[in-house]
Amino acid sequence: MNNIICFCILLITNVAFCQVAKDTSYTITSEYKKQLKKYPSIEVVQPKPNPLVIEQKNSVYHSIGTRDLHLDSYIFKLRKKLPAIIMLHDGGWKSGDKSMFQPFAEAIALKGYQCFAIEYRLSDEAKYPAGIDDVLKAIEYIKNNAEKFNIDAKKIAILGRSSGGQMASLIGTKFNADIKAIVNIDGVLAFHHPESTEGKYAALWLGGTYEEVPEIWNDASALSHVAENMPPILFINSQHDRFHAGRNDMIEILNKYKIYSKVEKILDSPHTFWLFHPWFEQTIQYTINFLDEKLKS
Repeated sequence: MNNIICFCILLITNVAFCQVAKDTSYTITSEYKKQLKKYPSIEVVQPKPNPLVIEQKNSVYHSIGTRDLHLDSYIFKLRKKLPAIIMLHDGGWKSGDKSMFQPFAEAIALKGYQCFAIEYRLSDEAKYPAGIDDVLKAIEYIKNNAEKFNIDAKKIAILGRSSGGQMASLIGTKFNADIKAIVNIDGVLAFHHPESTEGKYAALWLGGTYEEVPEIWNDASALSHVAENMPPILFINSQHDRFHAGRNDMIEILNKYKIYSKVEKILDSPHTFWLFHPWFEQTIQYTINFLDEKLKS
């Protein structure tokens, strides 16, 4: 009997601490192969480490049991305290990785910003709002270590690409978290919307279809939380309408509150334009123009 009890305890323990195998279906390589057929001249943007930027990978910002959550920091060498940019990766809430931000973070950091690419739990591991909670913990960690990272804790922006853009916008609207600016790069603002075609991947993250959990789909939509204290927002969009569902509705509300918003378009491009030349530099410039105006002026 004792042996059976011990076996059961061991089995339960192993299940409790078993980390879900990460979905690696979305990578820069897989996306390049996918887009090459339609855009044969594209080139993958490569990392360009610079001695002016200190890169530290996989720092633990929070732990849940034995599960550590990490971030990558890109710290510009300057005595003056600089704004912090929180960066949330793409991958449909199911795949992708913070390391995919390296070239982007390096380029932004060189313009005088401290950049942080955040790992968050994906839908195979935990459902909404777990990933959001993770990012909020990361922001708290960064603010608590403002001296270490040489940041101005009163000047924090959040930036996300695709699903990360959706998350960034939600955090800047529903949670705010002292966010002073939002950059949404082709991320939806509303899950259930005439322009939206969100289905399987959204349902996996939100814990069910819209018909099953409509309140969660609405709660996870930034459009549901626009208020007069929302920070300014920049939208950088491809020509694919489904990836900015709810944007125009949000802008209409923002205009009523006299809150700044701007739309920049990357025409004739894939959804994942930020990963490739010839669109990378244009995306970086749009981002820097906005951040400089809202965080440095």
